[in-house]
Amino acid sequence: MSVAIFGATSRIARELCLRYAEAGHAVYVAARDVAEAERIASDVRVRTGVHAVAGAFDALAMEGHPAFVAEVEREVGPLDVAVLAFGDMGEGPGDGADFADARRVIDVNYTGAASLAEAVAAGMGERRRGCIVGIASVAGDRGRQSNYVYGSAKGAFALYLQGLRNRLYPLGVHVLTVKLGFVDTRMTYGMKTKIPVASPDAASRAIAAAAERKVDTLYYPRFWRAIMGVIQGIPERAFKRLKL
Repeated sequence: MSVAIFGATSRIARELCLRYAEAGHAVYVAARDVAEAERIASDVRVRTGVHAVAGAFDALAMEGHPAFVAEVEREVGPLDVAVLAFGDMGEGPGDGADFADARRVIDVNYTGAASLAEAVAAGMGERRRGCIVGIASVAGDRGRQSNYVYGSAKGAFALYLQGLRNRLYPLGVHVLTVKLGFVDTRMTYGMKTKIPVASPDAASRAIAAAAERKVDTLYYPRFWRAIMGVIQGIPERAFKRLKL
């Protein structure tokens, strides 16, 4: 079995590399920072003894995604699991002052992610097996002034994954949507919140288990499903007055 982690330098992705390697699966570590990806792959090899290689991956280099997936499969074999773990929160909510930043956030979190997922799905669909894991966010469940560009991109990606799951199900390919809440990562560093923050290790274990069980949508930490249910239920006439 072979696994590719795209955006593998995040703390959750690092843990996922180890989880799958510990289970004996060959791992491809793909990230924009190739030097860091190499360090992660080396660490995986030392700890587990499995075949682990690294490569440079750019979510924005969409025209090269099919060729990159082909290169990944030449290195570790036909992919059984592909985890799309990359993301970019940007500099702010997107108030019109700098749309270049907003566009990058949209392209990384949605357009680039959908491009890569299509490239991966092509091979899995032909082989009629495999699992695509897309890391979305609870921020995509409702637009909030504090992060509406990031939230809209992650929300669009979650909707895309839903359609992809519908398309690939008859072909025997599973698609897991992961909606993360607060996890202790670089994205949440310094964030002040009274809501408990989960560990990357626990999140990685929950994600790997959900992929194995063929869960359709995983909220993690799991209490976020209830929180977002309440937030989604607030009428718009009241919600637009809130500072969230």
